[in-house]
Amino acid sequence: MKKKCLFCQIANRETPTEILFENDLLVVFKDIKPAAPLHLLIVPKKHIRSINDLTESDRPILSELLMTAKDMAERQGIAESGYRLFFNVERGGGQLIFHLHLHLIGGW
Repeated sequence: MKKKCLFCQIANRETPTEILFENDLLVVFKDIKPAAPLHLLIVPKKHIRSINDLTESDRPILSELLMTAKDMAERQGIAESGYRLFFNVERGGGQLIFHLHLHLIGGW
């Protein structure tokens, strides 16, 4: 049997992680190796390996990722000072965990 990826385990609450936000489509939690004072990961509950694996039916998930990033920046108090959003795609693009996720960093 194939082992679930780390982000699937977190989304399914099989791995203890402080979830900062959750809805039907995604979860948000802190990156364990932050690249900024604030570094959040916004992760779909559906396992999507990377940007390259998106389908037309995933459009609502992408919209939710971006709107949640905006909301989390506001909640964390960095919306006005500025923040960065990015996806790493495939190993050559820096992707280490092969489950689609959006990085939200800021707080400098």
